[in-house]
Amino acid sequence: MRRSEFDRAVADEFGGRADAVLTDLVLAKAGGRTAAEAIAAGVPPRDVWLALCEELDVPEERRYGVGRLEPRRS
Repeated sequence: MRRSEFDRAVADEFGGRADAVLTDLVLAKAGGRTAAEAIAAGVPPRDVWLALCEELDVPEERRYGVGRLEPRRS
């Protein structure tokens, strides 16, 4: 997962509370850091995304492949 995909996934899943989720919620699976701190420390965006999903009970079907743009059509 690229950082841009992570950003889209967080915005799509958490909407107006995305900023608070990134900066206020401490994630045990991210070393006791917030998502923003974990990203800044170099934790892969996919690992941070999955930690967020687990912490906030995001259903399995919405965890994988999110944030990707549709392929461009010729």
